[in-house]
Amino acid sequence: MKVLVINCGSSSLKYQLIDSETEVALAVGLCERIGIDGRLNHTPNGGEKVVIEQAMPDHEVAIRMVLDALTNENYGVIKNLDEIDAIGHRLVHGGEKFTKSVIIDDEVIAGVEECSPLAPLHNPANLIGVRACQAIMPGVPNIGVFDTAFHQTMEPVAYMYGLPYEYYEKYKVRKYGFHGTSHQYVSQRVAELMQKDIKKIKIINCHLGQGASVCAIQDGKSVETSMGLTPLGGIVMGTRSGDLDPSVVTYIMQKEGLSYKEAEEILNKESGAYGVSMVSVDFRDIEVDAESGGHHAKLALDIFHDTVASYIAKCMVAMNGVDVITFTAGVGEKGPLSRKAICEKLEFFGVKIDEEKNKTRGEEAEISSKDSKIKVYTIPTNEELMIARDTKDLITK
Repeated sequence: MKVLVINCGSSSLKYQLIDSETEVALAVGLCERIGIDGRLNHTPNGGEKVVIEQAMPDHEVAIRMVLDALTNENYGVIKNLDEIDAIGHRLVHGGEKFTKSVIIDDEVIAGVEECSPLAPLHNPANLIGVRACQAIMPGVPNIGVFDTAFHQTMEPVAYMYGLPYEYYEKYKVRKYGFHGTSHQYVSQRVAELMQKDIKKIKIINCHLGQGASVCAIQDGKSVETSMGLTPLGGIVMGTRSGDLDPSVVTYIMQKEGLSYKEAEEILNKESGAYGVSMVSVDFRDIEVDAESGGHHAKLALDIFHDTVASYIAKCMVAMNGVDVITFTAGVGEKGPLSRKAICEKLEFFGVKIDEEKNKTRGEEAEISSKDSKIKVYTIPTNEELMIARDTKDLITK
């Protein structure tokens, strides 16, 4: 079975065509600058990357270009579209309505739209990809895999807020958590690498990229996570504020005369490491500026490392201990300086990093020292593979 995995953003579209029997990615790619000008980066398995500069006025055009690339006689990997058995979509927010992956129909689309106010940067873009695939490939099943589903195993003590209970009853205001497919993949993979039963180890996974979250995984299930009602909560991220005293928001709105939409824009796109550093949304740029003496850049990194370490400690409390800490996503996989800074804050728990092993970038590796009481690994995430697995399971059933 061949599964096309689509991860659709507001102006981008990531994809992989995966052979679900061998779990090999036959091709991977990225459509950038959709609605602006357009660029397709396509890499067939074992082949050279192909870059196509072409106008992409909307996502339907982008998906048509992806399908053309997959079937191209020179750099394609399938002869025709009939070889694509199903399409798996990353859907960010499923609320309490969706606790597992589902076959997408009109009812599912309506349910995802209901959750859009909780993920305004993600859900609408995700649905654009769904509708485009339905229009271009009618009859091919579309599967929705939700970021929030993995965290539906949390107990009320972990997901309820200290608000009047009526807001939960009326509006389902609670912690949902995100990056679920990533946390699930990495936890399963580290158990395999350690040759341990996942139900017998306590795992804390740190998904650290532009968006970032920490998750406690016990018995193979999420029991605590840092993100909240929306992907804005938790640790300080690339452009997102993370947790705040709620009065900070209302105070600034009053002082600046901001509408709730303007405040939301600031919290999502102008805050976090970018807002503090005043340098860049890219942690690599911030690191360079900090190394050259940039005070604000160093402060931004210090805040980021401190909040990650603090949430790791919170996750330890949730599980009454931890056996292994894993780092994944852009900064987690390729940021030895951040990994070291975070783990140094956890030394009193017995966490010790091997300086030489920690130099690894983008590879699976144990980076803890031999005398570390808690194992530490870097594991590149593979959300697309998890989506393909769920898609295959649903279709074969």
